[in-house]
Amino acid sequence: MAEDGLTPIEKIELIILKLRGRNVILDADLARLYGVSTAAFNQAMRRNQERFPSDFAFHLTEEEKREVITKCDHLEKLKYSKVMPIAFTEHGAIMAAGILKSSEAVRTSVFVVRAFVKMRETLVAGVQLGAKHTELERRIDGHDEDIEVVVETIRRLIDKPEPSPRQIGFRRNNRDD
Repeated sequence: MAEDGLTPIEKIELIILKLRGRNVILDADLARLYGVSTAAFNQAMRRNQERFPSDFAFHLTEEEKREVITKCDHLEKLKYSKVMPIAFTEHGAIMAAGILKSSEAVRTSVFVVRAFVKMRETLVAGVQLGAKHTELERRIDGHDEDIEVVVETIRRLIDKPEPSPRQIGFRRNNRDD
């Protein structure tokens, strides 16, 4: 546990962003995690561009940059950068640890992978919970109407006037024979 009470995985989860439908970590955050400057990190990436296809890393657009600066206080310095930040997917973050070759980068990459896996598991659990909720709604969909019918039947039985009591014994026929 760190001083702030968060585990390394929880700290990493806080900097994972959702962009273009993917969970990503920006170059500045990844460089900080791996213990290098953003410039050194991006230089190592440029030297190994073939290891970073577009599904591993991509440059943010101007609009995406504004959005992350607005949402994430710790990224406010990006506002003054003329360089577009690079977003790394889980695979890109792992690949980046490999090109840095520092023991801190390798050690931290384990936490990065675990954070991404934990987020994926949470997403799957949410999808499963949503499916169960939908199934439950489907199963009880007509129950309100069924309950109303039962309640109405009970009311009719309660409100139904009691028949006059029958006489016990024989009745005499008033016919003249």
